[in-house]
Amino acid sequence: MSPRIVAVFGATGTQGSSIVQALLAEGTFIPRAITRNPNSEKAMKLKTLGAEVAQADLWDVDSLKRVLSDVEAVYGVTDYYDHKNVAQGHNSEMLLGKNLVDAAKATSVRFFIWSSLPHSTRVSNGKYPNVYHFDNKANVEDYLRDSGVPHSILHTGWFAENLWNYNSLAPARDSDGLKLTVPRYDPHAPQYITWVERDLGQCTLALLKHYEDCESEVLSQTFYAVSAKLSYTQFTSILQQAFGKPVSFVSSQTCGMQELDDMYDFQSEFGLYPHTAIPDPRLLTLGVKFHTMEEFSQEIKNKYA
Repeated sequence: MSPRIVAVFGATGTQGSSIVQALLAEGTFIPRAITRNPNSEKAMKLKTLGAEVAQADLWDVDSLKRVLSDVEAVYGVTDYYDHKNVAQGHNSEMLLGKNLVDAAKATSVRFFIWSSLPHSTRVSNGKYPNVYHFDNKANVEDYLRDSGVPHSILHTGWFAENLWNYNSLAPARDSDGLKLTVPRYDPHAPQYITWVERDLGQCTLALLKHYEDCESEVLSQTFYAVSAKLSYTQFTSILQQAFGKPVSFVSSQTCGMQELDDMYDFQSEFGLYPHTAIPDPRLLTLGVKFHTMEEFSQEIKNKYA
């Protein structure tokens, strides 16, 4: 039997590394971690864990075809804020996603999972047209649907790991407590949170293991890899209970980057997935066991001891 190889893009980032590790732990599929620099520290760590590591660049379609020539499936994600991509303009991420879809089609990839987000311009009826990293990913969704490549879309939420990756949760200056700071967000508006390390890999595995089952209805569907729906006020209450110290929420005026301010304005006003049951009942049916923010808080509390 041929090995069931899954090419994972963004493999050294938060999303991709969680997918690679979930595939390694479960064992059905062989993860092929795709990176521009296979000799980086993060890439070498994945290789040590047992992943294949291969070099390719989303700007180079021929390199994509080479690394996809013998794979069964692809996990696709792009990084708008990568310096090389930013230099190519606001639509760069869309172009990269289209390159990946084209390469997957050319190499007859059997299943393509695209990590995506809502189209903020469409959802807001034009009020928020400058959240480029949302719209770019959503435009690739449209391209993927039209391509004929068998696929599923996997929408994610605000990453729980942002607490430390972006220093969103930090010591308060005026007390021994902590402050969770997010710009331009109504304290009582719902946020959609993904615990990437624990839940995104599960969701991906569920789709990979069931995409060939007609009764599972995985192909051509959009799924929501969201662990919890709650306000930041509710989230800080959970964190406070786990940490045993005060945790408060602060909605700041700006994070210093207009696009991200607009992103949070959009999320606060419209919500990421207001018409979707969270957790996604279809993923529960496929065997995903989402974790709670209470479990998350207990696991990370030593980071903030």
